[in-house]
Amino acid sequence: MRKIGILGGTFNPPHIGHLIMASEVREALELDEVRLMPTAIPPHKQLSDTATPVQRLEMAELAVTGNEYLCTCDEEVHFGGVSYTFNTMQRLLAKEPESMFYFIIGGDMVDSLHTWYRIDDLVKMVQFVGVKRPGSVSLTDYPIQYIETPLIDMSSTLLRTKYAQHKTTAYLVPESVDRYIRQEGLYGA
Repeated sequence: MRKIGILGGTFNPPHIGHLIMASEVREALELDEVRLMPTAIPPHKQLSDTATPVQRLEMAELAVTGNEYLCTCDEEVHFGGVSYTFNTMQRLLAKEPESMFYFIIGGDMVDSLHTWYRIDDLVKMVQFVGVKRPGSVSLTDYPIQYIETPLIDMSSTLLRTKYAQHKTTAYLVPESVDRYIRQEGLYGA
């Protein structure tokens, strides 16, 4: 049975915090791979000053290039509409019934897990893996496997602000992602 991690999010843009989280969880749980899965339309947040879903997927692909254990999943971008994890995981489990899925979430998402669509059913389908983030409590009544990772106080919001203000993003995003953002003129770059 393959052990597959799914790290969902907007990836608007993807940054080193995402990559460190994916890599650390993969190693700690001995996963075969971790897939970065950008949402089409996130149910829990409004996207402003955003790249399109396809652009966010392309940036995620650039971010994982060269890492044999990290890849992307286009399931939510391809399906379109509001991306509910329950529906996505139903589709992935139907396509890959021999796989065990580990859904990786940051502490901020752990705190709001009780608001997720069909969460009581979802926790029977996947193993949730929680990673603490600065400023989050990371407490829930749902079964979560916690993994200790280096705490990186990094957010896509901060990066969008830096691009808009023409400040440096060196070492915060992979160089290939930075080039893409500048070529596409995203976030005011």
